[in-house]
Amino acid sequence: MDHIGQLAAGVAGVYVFVMVVDVIRLHVPGTALLGYLNMSVWLIPGLFGVAYRRRLLDGRAALRLGLAMLGVNLALLAFGPYELSLVGIEGQRIANMTPPSLLLAGHAIMMCAFAIAAAPAIDRWAQRPRVWWLAVIGNSGAMTLYLWHMPALLLLHLSFDYLGLDRYPGQPHLVVLSMIQLAIMVAAVAVLFLTLRPLENDPLPGWDGAASVPPGPRSIAVGVLLCLAGVATLAAVKWGLKSDGIYCVAIMIGALVSARLLSSPKAVVQAYSSDPA
Repeated sequence: MDHIGQLAAGVAGVYVFVMVVDVIRLHVPGTALLGYLNMSVWLIPGLFGVAYRRRLLDGRAALRLGLAMLGVNLALLAFGPYELSLVGIEGQRIANMTPPSLLLAGHAIMMCAFAIAAAPAIDRWAQRPRVWWLAVIGNSGAMTLYLWHMPALLLLHLSFDYLGLDRYPGQPHLVVLSMIQLAIMVAAVAVLFLTLRPLENDPLPGWDGAASVPPGPRSIAVGVLLCLAGVATLAAVKWGLKSDGIYCVAIMIGALVSARLLSSPKAVVQAYSSDPA
C-alpha cells in the first residue's frame, strides 16, 4: 500500500471507529461512557498534518474531499441525531466535542482538507512583507492567544451579566453591546498577549530543560503520561473547573508533573547509569 493509501486507511479507520462507537452509545442504554473512546478523533488532524508535510494530498484532491465531507456533515445534521454547535453549550441533547462525535470527526476531515487546498494561496499571500511581519508576531505568542482568550471572554461575559447587560439575540442594543464587547476583548487580549508572551518563549525555571529520554520503559511511561494529560485536558472541557472537571484537571496536572520528573536530567542519568546493559 502506498502512502496515500495508508493515509486514506488511517483516516477512514478512525472515522468508522467513531461511527461504531456513536451507534452503540446512542442506542444501547448504559453505554454513554464509551463515547470517550472517540478521543481518537484527534488523530485525524495529526494524520492530515503528516500528509501535508509529505505532500501526499494535492490541492484538487483535498478540495474534493473537503466538499464531500461537507455534504456528509450536512446530511448528518439534517437526518441524524447531531446538533449544529461543535462546542459544548447548555441544553444540548448530544455534545459534539466532549465526548467527540461523528460530526466532529467529519468536521476535522473537512477543515483539514480545506486547509491543505487553501495552503498554496495562503503561502502566496504570506509572501507579502507586511503579512509575514504580522504572522511572525502572532506566531511568537500563538499559544498565549489560544490559551488566554477564553478566560478573558468568560470574565467579560460574567462582568456584563453582573451589570445587567447580558447580550442575546433580539435584544434592542445587541449591536452596540457587541461592538463594545469586541473593543474590550481586543484590548484585553492585547494586554494578555504582551504580558504573558514571555512565558511561552523564555525557559521556565524548574520545568523546561527536560532530558531526552532514550527508547525504553521510561520513554514509554513518559509518552503514556503525556497522552493521559492530553485526554484529561480535552475531557475537562465539558465541565470546566467544577464537578468532574476538577478531577480531570487534577489528573492532567499529576500526569504532567510525573512525566516531567521521569524526564528530569538527573533522573535520566541515574536510571541509565545504573542500567547493567
